[in-house]
Amino acid sequence: MSSLPTITKATLAKDLRLEWRSKDVINAMLFFALLVVVIFSFSFNPTAEESRQIAGGLVWVAFLFASVVALNQTWARELRNQVLDAFRVSPAPANALFLAKAIGNFLFVSALEALMTPLFIVFYALRALGPGWQLVPVGLLGTWALVVNGTFFAAMSIRTRSREIMLPLLLFPITIPALLAMVQATSAILTGEASAKFWIVLLAVYNLVFTTVSLLLFESVLHAE
Repeated sequence: MSSLPTITKATLAKDLRLEWRSKDVINAMLFFALLVVVIFSFSFNPTAEESRQIAGGLVWVAFLFASVVALNQTWARELRNQVLDAFRVSPAPANALFLAKAIGNFLFVSALEALMTPLFIVFYALRALGPGWQLVPVGLLGTWALVVNGTFFAAMSIRTRSREIMLPLLLFPITIPALLAMVQATSAILTGEASAKFWIVLLAVYNLVFTTVSLLLFESVLHAE
């Protein structure tokens, strides 16, 4: 297992270089998220108070749908030139590949969130009435909840004919508890009407459980025919 950090770093560096050259994932996610923001802005014309009530749901739904764009590309690149098959027959630990892909997706989605959050703030005139610093752990934990399950289910659906459709069908139901926690925590912080600590702890427990399960089962998924 000593090779796990080395292989993880090498695979992650490779994915980051490919994305830096092509920018396919970031551009696709950014375009999709911008489209969602514009549609929401035309569909809703809330007051400042109403914005704080609904912003949590709008923000995380936009990030969820945009992240599917990145998640669908997670393993597609590895199918080219039988790279994934080569990894399957190599002695490298399967978890190294999974961690590299999950961390890469986390960085991509985090970059999208960093670009899109100021737009949401401007469009909906958002201001946190609660402890604003709590938005940082909510964002980090929420993003990891999206990508760890998304990376795992993307691997499960990679060899299906309709993987673009199969991934959301698998991901969205299992993400509902985490999505609920993200929305409730964000709304609580923005409105200042309740504490977000319970939802933050729930997100942390959710991530611990599903990260552990994904690591335990990924080798079977990788070698499945």
